[in-house]
Amino acid sequence: MNKHDLIAVVAEAGDLPRAKAGEVVDAMFAAITGSLKRQQDVRLVGFGTFSTSTRKAGKGRNPRTGEEMVLPASTTVRFKAGKGLKDAVG
Repeated sequence: MNKHDLIAVVAEAGDLPRAKAGEVVDAMFAAITGSLKRQQDVRLVGFGTFSTSTRKAGKGRNPRTGEEMVLPASTTVRFKAGKGLKDAVG
């Protein structure tokens, strides 16, 4: 499923025009993104939790040349599925 498919499902389930459903989906993604930018977890009970995690800087090797390189610290997004999602899937 891609974003277009998700908008179609929301439009049908909510009895909304596709343009309005697109706005709803975009607003939901913007809210999740904004919270994660502020280092806040997003907990959707029964679905899962989005959170940020910081990776430390470290050393690595270029696989092509074998040369050592410094990997900078970075922030990444994590998702942990909730019980409801786990039960529905498997």
